[in-house]
Amino acid sequence: MIVYLFQHIETILGFFLAAFLLARVLREHERPSTSIAWFWVIVVVPYLGVPAYLLFGGRKLRHRAKRKKKLYAADPNHQDHPRQIRSETERILVWSGLPAAQEGNEVRLLPNGLYAYSTLLEMIQNAKESIHVMTFILGRDPVGREIIEHLCNKARSGIRVRLLLDALGSYRVRGRFLKPLLDAGGQVGIFMPMLPLHRKWSANLRNHRKITIVDGRTAMLGGMNLAGEYMGPAPDPTRWIDADFQVRGPAVDDLSEIFNQDWLFATGHRLDPIDYSLHPANQGSSNVRAQVVASGPDVQGDPFHDAVVSSLYDAKERIWVVTPYFVPDEGLFHALMLQSRLGYDVRIVLPARSNHPITDLARGRYLRQLQQSGVRVYFHPKCMIHAKLMVIDGDIAISGSANLDMRSFYLNYEVAMFVYSSSVVEQVAQWIDTLIRECRPAPASAPSYLHQWGEDLAWLASPLL
Repeated sequence: MIVYLFQHIETILGFFLAAFLLARVLREHERPSTSIAWFWVIVVVPYLGVPAYLLFGGRKLRHRAKRKKKLYAADPNHQDHPRQIRSETERILVWSGLPAAQEGNEVRLLPNGLYAYSTLLEMIQNAKESIHVMTFILGRDPVGREIIEHLCNKARSGIRVRLLLDALGSYRVRGRFLKPLLDAGGQVGIFMPMLPLHRKWSANLRNHRKITIVDGRTAMLGGMNLAGEYMGPAPDPTRWIDADFQVRGPAVDDLSEIFNQDWLFATGHRLDPIDYSLHPANQGSSNVRAQVVASGPDVQGDPFHDAVVSSLYDAKERIWVVTPYFVPDEGLFHALMLQSRLGYDVRIVLPARSNHPITDLARGRYLRQLQQSGVRVYFHPKCMIHAKLMVIDGDIAISGSANLDMRSFYLNYEVAMFVYSSSVVEQVAQWIDTLIRECRPAPASAPSYLHQWGEDLAWLASPLL
């Protein structure tokens, strides 16, 4: 009798908790697709859906996201500096409080993991004052070990070395793996531990940003993590296809501000200013116009998403996209579809199979509808593509850490660079064109019934992926 009573009470409490969460879902989520996805998860599998929502749900998990200070304040007076703004894309970003695009940068595409690895080690070896590294994944492999060894050598020589790791992405590299760097005088920060024993914890808000800054003068950013799948000292046919930007010039100051704020949040320590008066001014050797774009819970609104969609609608010739995962929201999806229907050259390049099978299922319906609208979709038949690159006309090239999925748009802490320079845009376009030559057109025909059933389930959950 007592057992039955407890079961009855448990059922009633579970019902009221589920009802409360359903009301909260409808109230908190601005996008109907996200609300519907959570609604079905909670209703169909409440014993999984309720705890999952408590851990992972909520629009940007506001109650946890507010613990991190906003990077920027919205700028309602952006109209007052028209000379700094040359396009609607820039205007959207500046209105959100992000720094305006700056002239005087040198931006170079690092076309693969071999170039990126040698560039990274060269930057570390040439450091005179400081090395700041932020990454989602630091591999517990020969590449990760060699990077740590180089950082240790610089720390022993008196260089200020700071390594900021995401708690989830780099969960395998703790303790003994990082001890040599700490013993050498380097510092390590862990961004948002996953266990609720910590005050600044979250199982869902991840720092996906990848930035390396040396002496406040030279930086690398993009999608590459610091592990063997992404980069290494020798050619490897199994290595993932990826690319980064290296930048010198005033844009590095904006990247440094992002690192400084993330470091302060993760460690509680504010970085001491470094005197660079003995070094050349922060100016690149070319005059590339570039804009640093941070996004995530510490940025007002969704500026990266809004700027990308705006730039797609402004396109008049071509939109070329390279991404490992394609789970767009309605705005991005319809922008690509409409521009293709208008006759513009819209191409999407993806791996035939990524490292996340569920996202591969979820993308199927989107891609077939886009193909019906004239979008050309290409699959690389052999290698995993991890690069995140975009070219719009001859005007904008974008590289960064964000994937074209709703997690990157609305949950993760991300960073990208918008480059407004025809020379860099053409360099990225040539890289994409070379990649397309290695690919094959994606099948446009409908798959088997069983596969479509899997796609439908994944599509329903796509706002949560």
